[in-house]
Amino acid sequence: MATRDAKKGYSAVVKHVMMSPTKLRRVADTVRRKPYTEAVAILESLPQRGALPIKKIIQSAAANALYQNKNLDEDMLFIKELRVDEGPRMKRLWARGRGRRDILQKKMSHLSVILDEITGLGA
Repeated sequence: MATRDAKKGYSAVVKHVMMSPTKLRRVADTVRRKPYTEAVAILESLPQRGALPIKKIIQSAAANALYQNKNLDEDMLFIKELRVDEGPRMKRLWARGRGRRDILQKKMSHLSVILDEITGLGA
């Protein structure tokens, strides 16, 4: 999904990522408000598992931007907004001792990113 609005920028959304939002937010905080090329370089070097889905969605938003605006260059993009929301939870039974059980909740996340063009000297 890609849209271009006068104040919005170029966006991409991915839903139902099988990872906890708190784990993804740790990674998202490191690249928020950074230029696109620098953010991708940071995400490639991070050891956390959450770096891969965030890198993919940022690259998808950049592809949307370059497809919509042929005059645009990757170096002109920066991450305007990177949001990690909580998704639904899958509930699984977990066997415990003496015939009891616990509920194991597998958390999911929704990611959305908005890239915009760098204007002037400051972003």
